[in-house]
Amino acid sequence: MWSDLVDVAIPLSEKVARTVLVYVAILVLLRIAGKRNLAEFNTFDLVVMLLLANVVQNAVIGPDYSLLGGLIGAGVLVAVNAVLVRLATVVPGLRNLFEGHAVVLAQGGKMRTRTLRWMGIRPAEIAVAIRRQGGHHIRDTESVVLEPGGVVIVQLKEGIERATHADLVELNERLARIERALAHRSS
Repeated sequence: MWSDLVDVAIPLSEKVARTVLVYVAILVLLRIAGKRNLAEFNTFDLVVMLLLANVVQNAVIGPDYSLLGGLIGAGVLVAVNAVLVRLATVVPGLRNLFEGHAVVLAQGGKMRTRTLRWMGIRPAEIAVAIRRQGGHHIRDTESVVLEPGGVVIVQLKEGIERATHADLVELNERLARIERALAHRSS
């Protein structure tokens, strides 16, 4: 039994190479697929991600089904990811290569339909993002931007955005001044 757990069926160098190559290939595929797949998964995206994990499993482990081989592969994945994430934060060119740049999906209350199609984003998804920010319609927006990490940022037009904590503090201070003035007049 112990030999099945710890005897790695392929050389360590092959195990590392397989893991790194599959990692890079998946990274490239996800980059080509676009930011949309990184944001909020819909049913189609989830199915693809689950099947993708299953499809590449054998490419990573090869003919090795040992516990130690699996742990080595997992360790290599985590290490390669950690190195690339740190490099991408230091080297701007790598960050742009891996993540891309922000994309404006709507400007001045009007959707950029060609951009939405190119990014694979439905207008209904933009409508949901607008409602989450307190708006009701695309006309309520100054801009809608898809960030490199897949998050949609909605900037509402002035006067439509929700009150901030600072707004509430200012309002409370004004009310207190009014109450003091009224109390002073009545006395």
